[in-house]
Amino acid sequence: MNWESASLLILAAFGCLTLALTQIGEVLAKLPPIIRAWHEVRFALRSSPSEGESEHLSPGPD
Repeated sequence: MNWESASLLILAAFGCLTLALTQIGEVLAKLPPIIRAWHEVRFALRSSPSEGESEHLSPGPD
């Protein structure tokens, strides 16, 4: 292995590391809003199951 191959290998490794860290940062930045939305969905499903059922069970206009 010569110096050119070694330097290219080091550059490629740091490039991959930078890309991986950037992607991990993006995922972690989007995680709190996703968790908040999931909690809102769970709260909405838990808080009014009878209201949703009454809408579906009532007969519509004929």
